[in-house]
Amino acid sequence: MEPTKKTSPVITALNQPATIRRRKWRIFKDKLAAHSMTVGGISVIIAICLIFFYLLYIVYPLLMTPNMDKQHQYTTPKLEAGETFHLAIEEKNRIGVRFTKQAHAIFFDLNDGKTITDYQINIPVGTNITSFAVADLATDVIGFGLSDGSVVIVKHVYDLDYSEFETQDVRIIPRIEYPLGEEPIVIDEQAQALIQLDIQLGEENNIITAITADNHLKIKSLAMETSFLDDTTFVNFDDAETGELLLQATITHILLDKEQRTIFLADEEGQISYIDINDITEPTIMQRLRVVEIGQEITAIEFLTGDISLLIGDSEGRISQWFLVRDDNNNNVLTKIRQFHQQRFPITSIAIEERRKGFVAADNIGQVGFYHTTSHRNLMLEALTESPLTHITISPRADVLIAEDKQHNLQVWHINNEHPEVSWASLWGKVWYESYQEPAYIWQSSSASNDFEPKFSLTPLAFGTLKAAFYAMLIAVPLSILGAIYTAYFMAPKMRSMVKPTIEIMAALPTVILGFLAGLWLAPVLESNMPGMFLLIFLLPIGVLMFAYIWRYVPAKIRHYIPAGWEATLLIPIILFVSWLSFTLSSPLELLIFNGNMPQWLTSELGISFDQRNAIIVGVAMGLAVIPNIFSIAEDAVFSVPKHLTMGSLALGATPWQTMVRVVILTASPGIFSAVMIGMGRAVGETMIVLMATGNTPIMDFNIFQGLRTLAANIAVEIPESEVASTHFRILFLSALVLFIFTFFLNTLAEIVRHRLRRKYSSL
Repeated sequence: MEPTKKTSPVITALNQPATIRRRKWRIFKDKLAAHSMTVGGISVIIAICLIFFYLLYIVYPLLMTPNMDKQHQYTTPKLEAGETFHLAIEEKNRIGVRFTKQAHAIFFDLNDGKTITDYQINIPVGTNITSFAVADLATDVIGFGLSDGSVVIVKHVYDLDYSEFETQDVRIIPRIEYPLGEEPIVIDEQAQALIQLDIQLGEENNIITAITADNHLKIKSLAMETSFLDDTTFVNFDDAETGELLLQATITHILLDKEQRTIFLADEEGQISYIDINDITEPTIMQRLRVVEIGQEITAIEFLTGDISLLIGDSEGRISQWFLVRDDNNNNVLTKIRQFHQQRFPITSIAIEERRKGFVAADNIGQVGFYHTTSHRNLMLEALTESPLTHITISPRADVLIAEDKQHNLQVWHINNEHPEVSWASLWGKVWYESYQEPAYIWQSSSASNDFEPKFSLTPLAFGTLKAAFYAMLIAVPLSILGAIYTAYFMAPKMRSMVKPTIEIMAALPTVILGFLAGLWLAPVLESNMPGMFLLIFLLPIGVLMFAYIWRYVPAKIRHYIPAGWEATLLIPIILFVSWLSFTLSSPLELLIFNGNMPQWLTSELGISFDQRNAIIVGVAMGLAVIPNIFSIAEDAVFSVPKHLTMGSLALGATPWQTMVRVVILTASPGIFSAVMIGMGRAVGETMIVLMATGNTPIMDFNIFQGLRTLAANIAVEIPESEVASTHFRILFLSALVLFIFTFFLNTLAEIVRHRLRRKYSSL
């Protein structure tokens, strides 16, 4: 009979039902935790992907190619009223108007071409229309130059009728009015025919300029006055100012800017004359230059919106942009800024967008090209007809185009061109904006003026982001890394248990509070004590090193009173004393060296601009915000180095410093690098500190005394004010996408480097 096997008490205990239940419960919790971590990690990845695709969804329309669809085509309305001088469209894109050479204003339905109203403009009997002018597009004012040297000025007006409540539709009633009266205004007392004409009507003054048949430039200024009886305004014809200038070349085009200061004359020789009329009675030719190549002609010329730039089309299909730029002698000189040459045939007409810096150009083979000046883009080139186009115009909202050809066919096209301002060059390159002396990186998204040209360069924002992060890391990295190494390796455990939580709890400080203190307290203090600040940077390391040197020679009996690892507490009074000394010496030094005002001395003597809220303030404030993150991760990495490595190094005769440099730091380098990268990401994405502690100015200057604007701060400032789905709105989302990609790239790179460092030093 075989002996019975005895079961171990341990096995017996493990097989008890209660133990089995506990073991199963523990296994369930482990699996639940593992699955929860997996689900959490996958959820984070999904959330990040959703953020990325949402940003891309908002930004994508900026990349779409413009297009146009033909809506209607019909014979030019009421051809018997004469050839077309000018076409226009009202705001709601329902009614068009055609001004003719027989003094008719024909309003017609854009959908079918049916005539709505035919106005006969009051022209004196026996006179003919010899010239035509369109004032600033926003005014809807038209001028007719007559064969007797006079001018008739009209305005097309659209009244809204809301009386049809049943249909809930607005009825538009077009009409013609005479803003300066129905009587013709005499420009030339000699009754010479006006062969070229331009007009500008303003709130206080109206100017009419004309070229007469005997080649004289005539200028007439009519002031607006207010009646003392009923506050109505009227034109004072009795006190009109006049000017005159005899011209040598035959003039083909005349343009008067809406500020009523400058006249540009184009002649048959392909030259432009720039005339100053600040003094109406003495017009002065300031410049005359050739704007097309020899053998070519100026075939079309218009002001770009705002009347700052000239758009000049020639017989070779080129369109060039010119505006006045101050030269080295501080004189305004007409300068060629950019050129478009997508069309190869003579330009017959240029239509200007009323609210953007875009335009449409037609040539004599029936093509139209859509352009935007700031982005320097040819948006599209379309052939509308085989017959040459004689007139084109674009609606106030730039979404409808009407074109008339030589066969008297009128075409109506719908335009989808939402974001012409955006191009790689306008977002990241230097752009020569109107009224600037040279190309520049500029962000300026809004203005009080309707003629404002939005400037959407992301370069100064990206530069400001990197500048803020650089100065923050310049302060945070040395302090946090060295502090982490000392705390983890040299500091006494008791002291470490107090220092580490204290620094880590600093991460809980709201950044808005740090920004508030930096902007309202720190910035004025440092401005008043700039010499003391720089003296502190110089004296503090010297003071610490001198104390360490002296401490070596203190008698051992005294040194032994301080427990090992508590020596850092002795530096607290040293740091406080050096700080007090530096700021105490600040005023005497400023008075002695900088004439009592260092910021002013920097500007006057060195040409360095100074802003109170500058990169120094950002560096200090953001450095304090970033230090806890870097310190905590780096300290954990250093403290986690296995003790057997340090003990082995010390046992082999290495000093603590040698062990720290050659063993501890190398082993902890993946964690230290991760800490720095996380701190960098924190600095790049910081918003409130930058918003409150800088001048928030988007400039390209690495000067520590200048402010900046970051991508994140710019989004926070401008997104509440931007129109949803506008170009500005989408570019703000584009800047968010750029920030997202940058931080993603930075974190990915950091992770790759961290893994390489771990593999390299894992054998230690």
